[in-house]
Amino acid sequence: MQSLGIDGAFVAVPRIFPDHRGSFHTWFRSADLLEDLGYRFELAQANCSVSHQGVLRGVHFSEVPPGQAKYVTCPSGAILDVVVDLRIESPTYLRWAAVPLNDENRQAVFIAEGLGHAFVALSPQATVMYFCSTPYAPEIEHGVDPFDPEIGIAWPEDMKFILSDKDASAPTAEAARQAGLLPDYAQCQACETR
Repeated sequence: MQSLGIDGAFVAVPRIFPDHRGSFHTWFRSADLLEDLGYRFELAQANCSVSHQGVLRGVHFSEVPPGQAKYVTCPSGAILDVVVDLRIESPTYLRWAAVPLNDENRQAVFIAEGLGHAFVALSPQATVMYFCSTPYAPEIEHGVDPFDPEIGIAWPEDMKFILSDKDASAPTAEAARQAGLLPDYAQCQACETR
């Protein structure tokens, strides 16, 4: 597991074993999270989304507690996966990190509670699979504007973006903070399953 420079955000770079039949790799091991990060990942739900090129999903986050940690990979196609620190009082508040996930590098991203998550599909079609530590609960799910200039995510410049109505109308991080929606860093640290 390699840090993305934000507490609670890591990229997993697997060993890929190719041969004349194709390849094999292990994309998730809960023991790795426990051994490398001291994090006990409790799997509550597994999701799969298929997106056309230019589809941008996020920046999504859950209220803490209970929060929702995620483990994300792209088994088919290519995406730019983005993590945003939305935790008030975090030393890296509003910092973001981007990782290309695709069917060649086979990498995965771990996202702890309180961090925001987004991705954009770079290929004609991209499949994204992710494990969640808590089940989806729409009443505690929120989002912030993926184009918020205060965050300043460097999305691909030549992309025609496709967003859901909910994501297109998401508030800025500052508006979400003033509305009391953003998670608190200390609460997030306490909620992590360690």
